[in-house]
Amino acid sequence: MIVKGIGVDLVQIPRMRRVVERWQDRFLRRVFTDAEIAYCRKRRDPVPHLAARFAAKEAALKALGIGLRLGVSWRELEVRRERGRAPSLVLSGKSLEIVQALGARRLLLSLTHDGDYALAQCVLVGDDAKGGGHRAHEEAP
Repeated sequence: MIVKGIGVDLVQIPRMRRVVERWQDRFLRRVFTDAEIAYCRKRRDPVPHLAARFAAKEAALKALGIGLRLGVSWRELEVRRERGRAPSLVLSGKSLEIVQALGARRLLLSLTHDGDYALAQCVLVGDDAKGGGHRAHEEAP
């Protein structure tokens, strides 16, 4: 297994709370899928869970090495959490095309939130050294 990219992101939960209170559904529908919103709203306090998902999306974009460029949108990266299982990140659209072009097979995701912070780490892995990672620039002879 070869690491193709790694990303980490830290979100301040109080800041996320202010954004959600100010922009409400306008923000939520731009950034999160319907399933993510529904999952978080089932929690006693949805904001730490929203913050962790936001951090996961940022961490994944860092692992891909692209940020919100190349036509990728927030909703193409969806955090799913099945009962009794670790969270996973499901990609679609342009983000999925980029992962495939990098020769990656899986995105490993870890989420946590405690106190005022939510943290996510994402590792992009593949089977061989094709694509991804950082390579030295080679000039033609």
